[in-house]
Amino acid sequence: MWRTELTILSSQPISSNHFLPENPHIFEDPEKTFADLYMKSGLYITEIVRRLYNNVEMCRLIPDDHERIQYILRYQVYGFAPTRIIYLIATRFILGFDTSFQPEQSNFRQVDTVPYTKEGRMEELIENEFGL
Repeated sequence: MWRTELTILSSQPISSNHFLPENPHIFEDPEKTFADLYMKSGLYITEIVRRLYNNVEMCRLIPDDHERIQYILRYQVYGFAPTRIIYLIATRFILGFDTSFQPEQSNFRQVDTVPYTKEGRMEELIENEFGL
């Protein structure tokens, strides 16, 4: 169930209406994916997970709470952390939603994306790491 289009998160804080002007139904779509290409704390992805998980339409489409959080973590959120400590902090913060979900099962990687960005190779990295 790989998605081919990612919504890339910027380093700006997510306000309650951050994505809504462009796409008012963004958190209702189980096909929509989100990526933070330079995670620092996991806060942005965690907010996305929360909004997806609590969305009325997502609850209707995937009524079982455990299945819904598993789906979101497996198929809708992605991220890169630049260092091991940031990776551990971010994944523990994000995956706190589901204690049965292990970091190895997630779409989060410890990779410093700065060199890839400078070299224009982000698409290659995303393809190699996530198959997207």
